[in-house]
Amino acid sequence: MNDTGCIHLTNFKAAKGTNPYKIIHAFFVACTSYEARRYKATSCLCFSCGQPGPRMHSCLHCIYFACYGGHIQEHSKVKKHFLYVDLSYGNVYCAQCQDYIYDRELTEIAMSHRLKEAKSLGMCVPFTPWIPNNNEAMALRRLRKRRLISPHTTIGLRGLQNLGSTCFMNCIVQTLIHTPLLRDYFLGEKHKCKAQSSGKCLVCEVSKLFQEFYSGAKTPLTLHRLLHLIWTHARHLAGYEQQDAHEFLIATLDVLHRHCMNGVEDNGEKKENGRCNCIIDQIFTGGLRSDVVCTSCHGVSTTIDPFWDISLDVAGPGSLEACLERFTRAEHLGSAAKIKCSNCRAYRESTKQLTLETLPIVASFHLKRFEHSSQIDRKISAFVSFPAELDMTPFMSSHRRAVEAADNNNAPEGIFEDNRYSLFAVVNHVGSLDAGHYTAYVRQMKGSWYKCDDHMITRASLREVLDSEGYLLFYHKTVLEYECDVS
Repeated sequence: MNDTGCIHLTNFKAAKGTNPYKIIHAFFVACTSYEARRYKATSCLCFSCGQPGPRMHSCLHCIYFACYGGHIQEHSKVKKHFLYVDLSYGNVYCAQCQDYIYDRELTEIAMSHRLKEAKSLGMCVPFTPWIPNNNEAMALRRLRKRRLISPHTTIGLRGLQNLGSTCFMNCIVQTLIHTPLLRDYFLGEKHKCKAQSSGKCLVCEVSKLFQEFYSGAKTPLTLHRLLHLIWTHARHLAGYEQQDAHEFLIATLDVLHRHCMNGVEDNGEKKENGRCNCIIDQIFTGGLRSDVVCTSCHGVSTTIDPFWDISLDVAGPGSLEACLERFTRAEHLGSAAKIKCSNCRAYRESTKQLTLETLPIVASFHLKRFEHSSQIDRKISAFVSFPAELDMTPFMSSHRRAVEAADNNNAPEGIFEDNRYSLFAVVNHVGSLDAGHYTAYVRQMKGSWYKCDDHMITRASLREVLDSEGYLLFYHKTVLEYECDVS
């Protein structure tokens, strides 16, 4: 394709503008509406042979469809109409230059129509690379020195003032700020607030917070506004007494999610599986599968519920993988917990097994270290090791089905699933149940870890992170991570 322009196309645009191309592209290339698709299906036939192809083209000068096998060329010679449009891709061909021609203005029109086509069909919006306009191109030429991220940069690192036992909030905020895709979303200014008052929108406040963190300023931030909004929308957390970091995490995600669902963002669009299409669900929501099997007839009752995190019992010293293995192990419910079987039509003993049907982008694990009972309230400080890299495949529903099929000599063909995760944040609780303090470790970039202790930010090693007690563990899908360029 010729990308240097074409004098014939330039002259055509000067005489007739871009409307002929817009009409052809909207009705016969991208088909931006149902009417356009119907019109193309019934009218887009070669005027010479009456066939729908091959490679239909439309004359840019007049209303004439013809296939590329010679008929469009014949029309061009007879009528002296040298420009025609490929109806498969929208490219303009110049018979005089004998080449397809690149034109920036027409390319922008085509991209706009493709977006409308995708939306009208309910499809995912296709990726479109950023192309700087004239003003942006001039700015880039003026600002030749552009900041690169160095291995020792502190951009994105800021302490948070403790407002009186608000260390639980500070740790969760630090974790969210350093969640890779959430960071990219807000720094990319993807949030478009549709609330009547942005001052009441928690998503807007979080967006401002990302801007503050990555502004380059070093002074600690005070989160008065964020705390007030959380109190407003999650009243059970109101007050300056110490709260549980896990409870605050779930409440914050819930408020952000509800703001999106109520039309503040994304118009509450739903995916086919009924999930919200907001950024919170896209990043944090997975599917937990529960299979209850009747011990009499072996009938299976299956439910799949969404989850934002997985709470794991701490039975003593062990590992995260061992906790997950116990979590997904089949459990006999016993005679005291009989369930009515739909096949037997009677109450039967059964087994229950939890597995992960779908994985979120961010896998969050809550180690249940706080035990509350009528006899005693205590903290379980047993050491639970956790890896820097985690493979979730053994805990997937698909893996369990594959194992069962292999046991029955009916193994399915291998399906590639990349279920590897990388650790990027850890929240710790030090002290007792009554008098404790929360701190967090966050990964700024690959290999760079920092300890966040309210207003104090200090460098940490991976070994220090992995040796910590661990209360909340956050992993990001490795396949969706990328390395930053460093200078």
